[in-house]
Order: sequence, then C-alpha cells, then structure tokens
Amino acid sequence: MSLPATETSGAGHVGEPRPHKPAMPALALAALGVVYGDIGTSPLYTLQTVFDPANGLALNRFNLIGIVSLIFWSLMVVVSLKYVALILRANNHGEGGIMALLSLAASSVATRKRLRNSLLLVGIMGAALFFGDSVITPAISVLSAVEGLEVAAPVLKTYVIPVTLAALITLFIMQKHGTAGIGAVFGPIMVVWFAVLAVAGVVNIADAPAILSALDPFHGLAFCLHHRWLAFVALGAVVLSLTGAEALYADMGHFGANPIRLTWFGLVFPALALNYLGQGALLLANPKAMQNPFYLLFPQWALFPMIVLSTIATIIASQAVISGTYSMAKQAMQLGFLPRMTVVYTSAQEIGQIYVPGINWALLCAVVAAVVGFGSSTALGSAYGIAVTGTMLITTCLTFFVVRYAWNYNWFLCVFATVFFFLIDATFFSANLLKIVQGGWFPLVIGIVMFTVMATWGRGWEMMLAEARVRAGTTPLKSYLSTLLAHSPTRVGGTAIFLSPNPHSVPHALVNNLIHNRVFHQRVVFLTVSTKEIPWVPPSQRATVERLVDECYQVTIHYGFKDEVNLPVALEACKPLGLAFDPTETSYFLSRASVVPVSNVGMALWREKMFAVMLHNVGNVAEYLKLPANRVIELGARVEL
Repeated sequence: MSLPATETSGAGHVGEPRPHKPAMPALALAALGVVYGDIGTSPLYTLQTVFDPANGLALNRFNLIGIVSLIFWSLMVVVSLKYVALILRANNHGEGGIMALLSLAASSVATRKRLRNSLLLVGIMGAALFFGDSVITPAISVLSAVEGLEVAAPVLKTYVIPVTLAALITLFIMQKHGTAGIGAVFGPIMVVWFAVLAVAGVVNIADAPAILSALDPFHGLAFCLHHRWLAFVALGAVVLSLTGAEALYADMGHFGANPIRLTWFGLVFPALALNYLGQGALLLANPKAMQNPFYLLFPQWALFPMIVLSTIATIIASQAVISGTYSMAKQAMQLGFLPRMTVVYTSAQEIGQIYVPGINWALLCAVVAAVVGFGSSTALGSAYGIAVTGTMLITTCLTFFVVRYAWNYNWFLCVFATVFFFLIDATFFSANLLKIVQGGWFPLVIGIVMFTVMATWGRGWEMMLAEARVRAGTTPLKSYLSTLLAHSPTRVGGTAIFLSPNPHSVPHALVNNLIHNRVFHQRVVFLTVSTKEIPWVPPSQRATVERLVDECYQVTIHYGFKDEVNLPVALEACKPLGLAFDPTETSYFLSRASVVPVSNVGMALWREKMFAVMLHNVGNVAEYLKLPANRVIELGARVEL
C-alpha cells in the first residue's frame, strides 16, 4: 500500500506562512482549554474504576498507596517523559498527531517500499483506534460528571442517563456552528477546574498526609510484586489516568510545543497529582467514600456547583476530541485513506476549525449507543483503555523510525528508548485486553471497521491509479497530444481543464470528450492535485506549470494534508507563471469512475465490492474541490478491478 497521489517532502521547513502567534501566556491559556480537557477530567472516574468490586481489588492501605503511586509515576513516565519530553519533538513541520507522525515516519523510510507500506498499515490502525477513542471519551466524560447527581441526591439517579444524552446531543448539534464563539472561554474555565482539583486535593491530603508516601515509586513496585496477576489486571484501570495524553501531541500545531510543556508542568500535572493524592487520602480516612471518591472530596454545599463545573469541563474535553476527529478525518481524506466527505470551515480566521457532517452524525450515534448500552462510567471504563493504549503503542513504534531514520540518532539509544516505552505501553495494552468481554470489544470493533474502511479505500484507490496507467498505455501524454493535433481536430474557444490523478497519463475524460463531442478547446490544461506528506504548502509553491504542445499545459497543484482544498483559488497561483484563467471561459472536465469487481487479485472480492460501494456513494468531487457547479462536466468511465 502507498499514499495515493502524495509526495515526500524534502529537507528544510516547508509550510504555509502561519499567522503571527500570540504571546506565550495567551497560547498557554488557550492550550489549557483544548489540550487538557480529556486527561484533566480523568480524576472523575479513574480511582472509582480501579477499585470497582468487579476487578477484585480490595480497598486497603497497602493497595491504595500502591495504586496512587502507580498513577503518579505513570503520569510522570508516560506523559511527562514520553510525550512532553520526547514525542513533542517529533513534529511534522510544526504539526503533530498520528497522521502527521505517520507521514513523517513513512517519508523517513521512503526508499524502503516494503517497510514504508508496513508503517502505513500500522499508522492506519492507530488512526482507526483514535476513532474508537473519540466515541468513548465524550460518553465516559460527560456521564461521569452527571453521575454526581446520584451523590448529591440519590433520588436523581434515574435522571443521569437522560441528562447525559441531552448534553451530548446538544453538543453534537451545535458543532455545525463552530467553536470560535465559545473557544475563548475554554481556557479560563479549565484554569478554574485545575485550581479546584489542586485545592480539593491539598485539603484532603492535610487530613491524611500518610498518602504522600505514594510518591515513592517503590510502593507501586511493591504492589505489583505482591499481587502480580491482580496488579496486572489493575493496570487496565490505572491507564485511565493517561487518557488524553495523545492530545498533547495532536494539538501541537495549534499552540506549539513550549506552551504545552509550560501548562503541563506549571499547572496540569501538579493539579492532577494533588487530586489523585487527595482522593487517596480521602479513602484512607473514609473507605466508604469509594461510592464516588471524586465528588466526596467536596463538602455537601459544593456538590451541585461541582457537578455543573465538571459537566462543563467534560463537555470541553469532548469538544476537543470531536474537533480532533474532524481534523483526523480531513487529513486521512487528503492522504487518500478515506473517501471524500463534505468539510465545512466554521471560521474565517482559523483554518483548523472545521465541521464534517458525516463524521459528526456517525459519532453521535455511536456515543449514544455507548451511553445507553453501558449505562455507567464504571462500565465504560472497561471499554476505554484498549483504544487509548493501542494508539500509544503505535505512536511509540512510529516514533522509532522518526528518531532513527529522520533524526539519525544513535542506533543503541533509539532501540533502548523505544524498548523502554514499548514495554510500558505493551503492558498497559495487554492489561486492557483482559477487558474485552466486559466492554473492550466496543472500541475494538469501531477500530477494526475504520481500519477496514481506510485500508480498503487506500488500496482500491491505488489499484484504480494502476488501472488508469494501464489504460493510458505506454504513450506519454505529450506524444498523444502531438499525434492528436496532427489530425487537426475541431477547436473551440475557452479553456478546458481535465483533472487527472496521474500527470503522465491520458485522462479518460479527454478521450470520452473527443469521442462524444468531437472538439478540442483552444487552450487545454491537464491538472493533477498532489498531496504532500507535510501539513502546509506555501502559496509560492502551490502550483507548477509545464508547457506541453500548442496551448496545452500540465499543471500540478500541491497541497499539504492540512491545507484547505480550493482549486479555483489555487489556480490563481498560475498567473505569475504565465497562465491566467478567466472563470467565465473555463470548464472543468471530470471522470466519474464506475468500478466493477471482477477478480480478487489485488484485493479480496468482498473488499473490491466494498470499495465499489464507497466510490459510488463518495461525496461530490466538484464540491470537494470547490469547483463552480455551472462550469463542471462529468464523463463516466467503467473500471474493472
């Protein structure tokens, strides 16, 4: 498998000129409102899930100190050391996230085709698991917050599910309006949230300071050595404290690495550590608080305000994950791993603020099913860890190839660091595999479905390009045009732009137009859209123009995988190159392929049929490319795979 219609970036910084970024304090505040919502709301459910009676772990002093120690040092090693110190350095021209990392890793081994294809498959699986994570996060976060109603007034228990569903449905309905209006308040709210977490933790630590012994990593190690199998099972719940760690990397392009590091070490990590220690201190003093150790940190009068604050914080966390899913889907589309879908840009100022209706409604259906099917945050905790730890494991693997082959670090150092983090991630992942029956199957099913869709689309598109090259034969486009013009075809005024995935092949639309209309325009442009394995392409490098013969041109439009696709605007970049377009005199000719599965040579027959169905129902290519509807002519083509 390869990245369809993509190019590997060369050395040096290549990227669209970005707006001047605000000062560090403003970036840090904004990062708090976007990056840390998921991991910042983990204290709502982590300890409660660890000591769920179904896990068989008794609540006593030894176990409690051991678990809190494991949580603290997991945050220290996995988040602080792995993500903040190491992986934030693996930026793809300033951008992060598993698709950006996949492009960086694949380009670092571009000359090793088999290895590169293997990395693409691994990266696609990581992206697929992210979709599973994006379903569980809103469900468990908002549900765990609303469950505070049970603590404040047990009679309200029957309202937990309806209130949760109402909040989530409202959240998804509001997505089409964008987040620009409410984004400005996310940061200050999360400052309040983390400040409250820290203060509540300190107050309860003062009542039982013995919990501070959990800062000694040997307590966590002693817990693991004593319980062994039971400790291994408990790790499947401990990992819930790490959910959202991927967001630190995924949102790096919006804020930069330094603001994320500053907010993590300056506020988020201390607040989380103090809150987990505070919950541990509460349980040391009052084991009955296991009913809900987070909300019982607070006095009775503060419960309803905390329920409101928690619900807002979890909605912010959900918003960040939902927005990340849109971004992931858009990148996958432009890299050729998802069919085209409608992408709505919800902000005139921020290109990253997008809305993908198809993804939005599919997510909503899956989230509602998760809330109704599992019914509680504790039950959802069993489903949560697999997607998170699977993505972490794949990130570690991909990072090795970046560090070794892109950065050229010492081989021994690369292997040592990778093995160290791989063993930790693999342990967490293996522990979560034990929870497949209890709910872990849910994100796995979502991941497998998304992997099948992405891999099938990518492979099917590659096969279509290969078929197009075969149909074009060995005659180069320039030679074909020379032969055609030698027969003096009837020429009509205006400009015809023929879109072709291969700049060297003869487009089906050209051949069909000559057969049916028997005319050749006065000026003909063969246009190829190429997505590079970098996030942004500067306007100065947007277009390349090559003159073929007698008013025939080959034009290639280059995009990064995070650029907004708009062909009429992109074609304006051809004017300085001597090729100007009059929109009223320009027509776009597209081929609409109809795939007929006839064999199982390239893919299994069922996958070929699946690709044919996706291609038939794919979003309108003219709309995706922002072409004027009244200037588009589509010509059909039958392709046998």
